[in-house]
Amino acid sequence: MANLKEVRDRISSVTSTQQITKAMKMVAAAKLRRAQQAIVEMRPYSNKLSDMLSNILSNLEGDVETSFGVVRPVEKALVVVITSNRGLCGAFNSSVTKLAKRLIEEKYQDLAENGNLSLLFIGKKGLDAFRRRKDLNLITDYTELVGKEFSFEDSAKVASLLMEQFESGEYDSIEIVYGQFKNAAVQNFVVEQFLPVAKIEAEGVASDVNTNFTFEPDQETLLDYLVPTILKTQFHKTILDSNASEQGSRMTAMDKATDNAEDMLKGLKINYNKARQEAITAEISEIVGGVAALEGK
Repeated sequence: MANLKEVRDRISSVTSTQQITKAMKMVAAAKLRRAQQAIVEMRPYSNKLSDMLSNILSNLEGDVETSFGVVRPVEKALVVVITSNRGLCGAFNSSVTKLAKRLIEEKYQDLAENGNLSLLFIGKKGLDAFRRRKDLNLITDYTELVGKEFSFEDSAKVASLLMEQFESGEYDSIEIVYGQFKNAAVQNFVVEQFLPVAKIEAEGVASDVNTNFTFEPDQETLLDYLVPTILKTQFHKTILDSNASEQGSRMTAMDKATDNAEDMLKGLKINYNKARQEAITAEISEIVGGVAALEGK
C-alpha cells in the first residue's frame, strides 16, 4: 500500500505541474499575439529605413558626412546582449548567450584580454551567463527594460546613449546579439551591427540599388535629424524581435512540457493500476491462505 501512496503522490504532483504549464502556455500565447503583431507591423518599416540609411550614406557628396557612419580602427567595442528576465522559455536565453560568447571568442578576444570590451545587458538572463567574467566590463543599468511594457521612448533612451558613446569615441564598434522572430516555433539568433552604420558598397551592386537623392533642406541638416531617428527605430525593432522570440519560445516550451506531463501521467496511471492489482491479489492470497489454514485445523 505504501507503493500505491507513492504513485498517487506522483500523479498528484505531475497533474499540478501540468496545470501550471497549461496556464503559462495560455499567458505566453496571449503575449505572443501582441508581440507578433508589433514586430510584424514594425519590421517592413524598419527594414526600409535601414536600407534607405545605408543608401544615403553611400551616396553622400562633397564634405558632408555623419559621425555615425565613420569607420575607425576597433580599439574599444560594445556588445549589447538582449535576453529575457525570466526562464522557462526553452533554449532562447542560452542560444543568445552562446552566440554572444562565440562572437567574443572569434572577433573580440584580444579586446577582452586588454579590458577594452564591454557588454550591455537588456534582460537578467544574459547578465547571469557572464557574471563571472572578470575580463569584461559589464553594464547592468538596463537589465529591467524587457521586464515591463516598454515603449519606443524607453528603448530610444538606450539608443541615444549608444549613439553618444560612439560619437564621443568611447566605443569604435557596437553590435547587438538577439533573437530574431520568425514564427512561434522558430527564432533566428543573429549578430547585428548597430554602429557604425554599414554602407552599401558601390562595387558589384546592381545599378538600381544606389539612388541619387535630392535633399531638402540641405544634406547636413537632414542627416542630423534623419540618422538618429532611424537608428532609434532600428534599436526598438531589435527589442520587439527579442520579445516576440521570447514569448514564442516560452509558448512552445510550455506546450511540450504539457505534452510530456500527459505522457508521464499515462505511465503513472498504468503503474498505479498494476500496483493496485498486485495489492488486491496479495490481499486475496492472504485471505485464501487464512481460510485454508482454518480449514486445516
